[in-house]
Amino acid sequence: MAVLRFFLAFLCFFLIAFLLSEDRRRIRWRVVIGGLALEAAAALILVAFPPAKQLLLIANDAAHAMQTATDAGSSFVFGYLGGGATPFEEKTPSANFILAFKALPMVLTISALASLFFHWGLLQRIAGAFAWALRRSMGLDGPLALGAAVHIFVGMIEAPLLIRPYLAKMQQGELFALMSCGMAGVAGTVMVIYAGFLSPFLPDALGHILIASAIATPAAIAIAAVMSPWRLDQEDRDDVQFIVEHPPVGAFDAIIKGVAEGVGPLVGIVAVLLTTVALVTLVNMALAHLPMIDGQTVSLQMIFAYAFRPIVWLIGVPWEEGGAASSLMATKTVVNEFVAYRDMSQLGAEALSPKSRLILTYALCGFANFGSMGILVGGLNVILPNRRAEIARLGLRSILSGTMATCMSGAVAGLLFEMGAF
Repeated sequence: MAVLRFFLAFLCFFLIAFLLSEDRRRIRWRVVIGGLALEAAAALILVAFPPAKQLLLIANDAAHAMQTATDAGSSFVFGYLGGGATPFEEKTPSANFILAFKALPMVLTISALASLFFHWGLLQRIAGAFAWALRRSMGLDGPLALGAAVHIFVGMIEAPLLIRPYLAKMQQGELFALMSCGMAGVAGTVMVIYAGFLSPFLPDALGHILIASAIATPAAIAIAAVMSPWRLDQEDRDDVQFIVEHPPVGAFDAIIKGVAEGVGPLVGIVAVLLTTVALVTLVNMALAHLPMIDGQTVSLQMIFAYAFRPIVWLIGVPWEEGGAASSLMATKTVVNEFVAYRDMSQLGAEALSPKSRLILTYALCGFANFGSMGILVGGLNVILPNRRAEIARLGLRSILSGTMATCMSGAVAGLLFEMGAF
């Protein structure tokens, strides 16, 4: 029964993607099948072969090192607002985590490093290496492959910044695939926080979060390849010589240029994120005037919870536990995954079985929510101002593709649980 439900879930997700496809005749099934095969292979290897998971932990340590270095700069500039010692007692856990001063400055660090790596020619070589491997296995170009891979460890806007010189030449489908990967994963810098919520009832919580982020990436590419297909150019775009206006004269100049180029996306992220959250709040305020349903005030969370009820059943959650599970998925979509993980950690043992908690750990592990869409659209609009309308249209679709990818990860986790792998 579990196996049949697993295949039914995948069939439903791809049927939704197919019905929403922009060009069904151009779907490259090699990418779709390759993405699904890579997801399955990655899940089995990471679960059954501990050294592979250890490599992910090492890579995540590198991402955490970048965040630590950024924290040193932001705390020096902004004091306790940027992560420095607070001059007062912190009564609420993580109360000093202020997004604008603690997390978003990472955009400047990544932008500076990307500019430096491109100046040295290192970025071109890394993209070429990814192209060589994934062009032959899945038919992906190097920039998309590199951007998708680093999404496992960095945020949804830091990864596009890392391949900024290539973005303008990306086809719409490739850009959508990159956005979908961003929505289907979480940054390595917040994985430890989520693992802290889950560790009381989920052994090796950080390992599960890492695996969830890793296997959701190929799933997101497969979904995106159906919803917005792209062609594989015959020319090798990894050898294209980019013409850089006012090229830096040295390494330090490249860093300064990267920082200057990162300021625009940072401001755009803050502005669009603030507005997106405000608009979602206004919608909830308007819905609150409707008659109550089952004694509850109507809200976007309630509406999305009803929509998620059959979906969480499909990915393996028992129907009697679907109420709690669908509410968590709704919270993750309307608010964010941080609040959803926190809420799950506060549920009693009777609300969700160990299998359901494992499934939701994977299904919630993604940035696919309205606030994150604001970050993604706001940042990309500044990086690619000529494609603003295209990015705005793809933003809402990326929430759907990212959510389906994380739900597929949840279904995989549920099946592996039934097989005794966990």
